[in-house]
Amino acid sequence: MTEKNGRVFSGARPTGRQHLGNYLGAIQNYVALQENYESIYCIVDIHALTTVEATKDLKLNTREMALDWLAAGLDPKKSIIFVQSHVPEVMELHTILSMVTPLGKLTALPTFKEKVRQNPNNVNYGLVGYPVLMTADIVLYKATTVPVGVDQFPHIEFAREVVRSFNFRYSTDVLLEPQGKATKIPKVLGTDGEHKMSKSLNNHIELAATPEETEKRVMQMVTDPQRQRLSDPGDPDVCNVFTLHKIFSSTTEVEEINAACRKAEIGCVDCKRRFAKSLNNNLQTFRERRAKFDTRDGYVRDVLADGAKRAQAIAAETMAEVRAAIGLYEV
Repeated sequence: MTEKNGRVFSGARPTGRQHLGNYLGAIQNYVALQENYESIYCIVDIHALTTVEATKDLKLNTREMALDWLAAGLDPKKSIIFVQSHVPEVMELHTILSMVTPLGKLTALPTFKEKVRQNPNNVNYGLVGYPVLMTADIVLYKATTVPVGVDQFPHIEFAREVVRSFNFRYSTDVLLEPQGKATKIPKVLGTDGEHKMSKSLNNHIELAATPEETEKRVMQMVTDPQRQRLSDPGDPDVCNVFTLHKIFSSTTEVEEINAACRKAEIGCVDCKRRFAKSLNNNLQTFRERRAKFDTRDGYVRDVLADGAKRAQAIAAETMAEVRAAIGLYEV
């Protein structure tokens, strides 16, 4: 077996079926990293409770996300894939790390201020301590690398500060300082061509949508905002559809569309139809794999149960070291 480069950890809230933004911004990176790293990927359902008041869809959303991850290429033989709440040691470590974390640092984080702005009537203790729980997620499994978007680097630095505080207070080095690894595609615009692709904005394209649903969403996409008529030359450099063409279409087709658009030889409608075709072709294998996994009785449950068992083995070792470093009495 090839020697691995270290251990990767990443977690995502269970938002159900994943969209192109999730795939390009995170999932494809997960799949690539598992070839060269010990990889641990977690569906962070406890994190979701900080902003979700109704949990009736939580189980379904967790399963749907796991299905998409597996269909996209995450391999349970290469990666540990599990649900956060299935390894309760993370809550214990969260509590311990909260003892070395100043409240002022938490309330000063830009992401906390943004969450308060979005949910002024639900500023709960868990929301304040969210970054501490995120730190516990990472360091519990002694991850050396965390793939994140550029906007999440302050949270990685925060995690490093918490680790330093813990290790200094208890004169130990049992917790490792993680390093952030920037994702290749930091931001994927939604169908509105303005905001980041998001379910809450309804500007997303689901990976598991039918070809017909996919084409319908693509045809709603905003293209070159300056182009008003078919006879107007377009500017592919500012067109979100063309940006995605470069990812999902062949090099030949991309070159053709680029030249034809600039000469007003192709309209935006045709450009979008061609993108929808390319996207559906790219997603065909994903959809076939997803359907197969979905119909295999108990497959997703078994993958997540096995992942939790393997993750807990690592977590138990870390917590034994943490308790010993603190000097907690054990029987």
